[in-house]
Amino acid sequence: QVQLVESGGGSVQAGGSLRLACAASGRSFATGVMGWFRQAPGKEREFVARIGGSKVYADSVEGRFTISRDNAKNTVYLQMASLKPEDTAVYYCAASTSRLVFRDPGAYDYWGQGTQVTVSS
Repeated sequence: QVQLVESGGGSVQAGGSLRLACAASGRSFATGVMGWFRQAPGKEREFVARIGGSKVYADSVEGRFTISRDNAKNTVYLQMASLKPEDTAVYYCAASTSRLVFRDPGAYDYWGQGTQVTVSS
């Protein structure tokens, strides 16, 4: 059974940093894609970043967030810097065994439970 478990969320003031981690178990995603999405209250789930052969970022986080992965640990990270109140959301890890997935959440096969990130002004 595949599981994705996020960690690292919390509360931070604007301008601060946080690092999220997502550990996968049950199968390897070394040749696939792992990504991050987020969902703020009353809004749809939106793409944040993905990694798998290439790194792709949402325009809203480009230059502030960095996605990376450790294939040996089957873990993906999201380093978030210069955080803004509008980054407040539940952040979800997602994974796919295919590399032909990018911003569409429907293309990902597996999801974590989410971790809350709150940025105060």
